[in-house]
Amino acid sequence: MTVELGTARAIQAAVARGDVSAREVARDALERADARSDLGAFLHLDEDRVLAAADRVDTARSKGLTLGALAGVPVAIKDNLCERGVPTTCASRILQGFESFYDAHALTRLGAAGGVSFGRANMDEFAMGSSGENSSVKPTLNPWDRSRVPGGSSSGSAVAVASGIVPLSLGSDTGGSIRQPAAFCGVVGLKPTWGRVSRRGLVAFASSLDQIGPFAVDVKDAALAFEAIAGHDPDDSTSSNRGVPSLDASLAAAEQSGMKGLRVGVPEESSAEGLDPEVARATERALALLEAAGAQLVPVSLPLLPWAIDTYYVIASAEASSNLARFDGVRYGWRCEDAKGVVDLLERTRTLGFGPEVRRRIMLGTWVLSAGYFDAYYGQAQRVRTKFRQDFERAFSLCDVILTPTTPSPAFRLGERIDDPLSMYLADIFTIPANLAGLPAMSVPVAHSSGGLPIGVQLVADAFEEPRLFQAAAVLERERGPLPALGR
Repeated sequence: MTVELGTARAIQAAVARGDVSAREVARDALERADARSDLGAFLHLDEDRVLAAADRVDTARSKGLTLGALAGVPVAIKDNLCERGVPTTCASRILQGFESFYDAHALTRLGAAGGVSFGRANMDEFAMGSSGENSSVKPTLNPWDRSRVPGGSSSGSAVAVASGIVPLSLGSDTGGSIRQPAAFCGVVGLKPTWGRVSRRGLVAFASSLDQIGPFAVDVKDAALAFEAIAGHDPDDSTSSNRGVPSLDASLAAAEQSGMKGLRVGVPEESSAEGLDPEVARATERALALLEAAGAQLVPVSLPLLPWAIDTYYVIASAEASSNLARFDGVRYGWRCEDAKGVVDLLERTRTLGFGPEVRRRIMLGTWVLSAGYFDAYYGQAQRVRTKFRQDFERAFSLCDVILTPTTPSPAFRLGERIDDPLSMYLADIFTIPANLAGLPAMSVPVAHSSGGLPIGVQLVADAFEEPRLFQAAAVLERERGPLPALGR
């Protein structure tokens, strides 16, 4: 049978009632994945494993056990989240053949909620990229236009949801790697507050910036996924011990009172030169919709926005240089077998095992951490990062949420920026500040370009203010109305 249930909520409710089995849901998703395999969304998809996980949900229901909020819902997993007994390669040659011996904390919580882990989603190698073209295996294609990039680094996670294979997926966001592909693919993407979701089991890129979050078809599904994976992890020293709030009240407030009493900050810097006119119009329309729903629009300033890219790439590359030093071909993963001696082994393994973008960032990070440059670059970037936090603190003293474009343009063409790193990095100009400040942020689709490509806007809230973020996002989604459907 074909299961056309659309949302995670609909699937969970149907499975709980017994209208459909979790196995039927999983089988249908597997058929869709096979039919859309040309998109390159998955690196590894084990049918038997998926069906076995679905069967466990059906067995629990047959025994009368209480089912979780995601019971029977297939969820794609970005390939940098450790999962016991399956390849965890970060789309890199250097981790070819590596299988994790434990599950990431987020996957443990996902399983406890009844979610069905559904394959390893493609990505830019070690989460370094903004287009989905840096996978060592194959590029991911945008389902709206296969000549366009889907965004990165969580390319496969975004495409798996946008193309209708699964209603939910997990990605990671270091500088926009959830929100940017969500905007390019026309789905909802959430980066929670840093520390809200445990990073244990997430292969580290830049530890002070990385955060796990969901992709979803709509805001309510994103809320379900967030509540499932968020929470304190005693084995992660950076995990927040704050309780995870129920988002029911926020979603109810969106339905009942809209944006009344809420202030939306509009940064004057978000209309910077280089913003695509259609993105600018979509952003203005989103602001108008929120204002019509009762919001007060408040001008705010993020004066350091032009320095976001510079600050981020110093800090992120420095942390990447440190974190990726462990991949040497000695302890696990791929190694160059014809090397002569230890030094040659390390050099050749890392040169051949890492792709060009990863090598570029490792070298940059090693340089800014080196003697004579540390304080001038890394130390200075950390001081600027503190200024970013202070700018947001001033802004949130005037408003409740901030709205900006998610990306400066709709999805660009495959190959268009692959040899121009600076142009590629600029795709994250609006998303990076939230990572530098550790704030929750969400991309919500609001329009389509004249060429039929999705356009998203970004909402940012103060730290641990996800309820306020979800209220604003739900109102915007409702007021926006239906968007064009993807021809699948």
